[in-house]
Amino acid sequence: MEGEGNERRFILSFSSEEPYERYWGNEILDHSPAAVDLTRLNTIGVLLFNHDRDKVIGKVSRAWIEDQRGMAEVEFDTDAESEVIFQKVKGGTLKGVSTGYRIDVIEEVMPNKVSTDGRFTGPCDVARQWMPFEISIVSVPADATVGVGRDLREQEATVPKTLTCFEAQLQINKNRK
Repeated sequence: MEGEGNERRFILSFSSEEPYERYWGNEILDHSPAAVDLTRLNTIGVLLFNHDRDKVIGKVSRAWIEDQRGMAEVEFDTDAESEVIFQKVKGGTLKGVSTGYRIDVIEEVMPNKVSTDGRFTGPCDVARQWMPFEISIVSVPADATVGVGRDLREQEATVPKTLTCFEAQLQINKNRK
């Protein structure tokens, strides 16, 4: 979706709570308000092509969480390499988006157990605190539910209660039994 007043700006979704199959099992990125640290994206965030740190094609103007999804307004640079990718996005050839991130706290949810907030059923690993480093336009996204022009999903009206660190550890211990 093109931004207003600047055809080189797009609003896109870069992450969701869609389970992603890793070699060890499913990983889920929690998008509750306290889970995602957007500081880095909002201060020095860049737009890459296919996670290649040497292919910077733009900047992240702002990033936020909306309806359990990572959202961002990005702006493409005007150099020749960026222009090629920009034209493919603008023309609809490239729609995939991904993010590079670091997980700081993870909750392992055992098979047939429920996560501390009651939203996820195991087996899975839920990233409870994580930080995205970059947003990439990608040719083959891991999460096909995010990207350029992807619609936001409707969310339930209830927001789960956030547990203290102590309560969360007690629940994690119960999951393991």
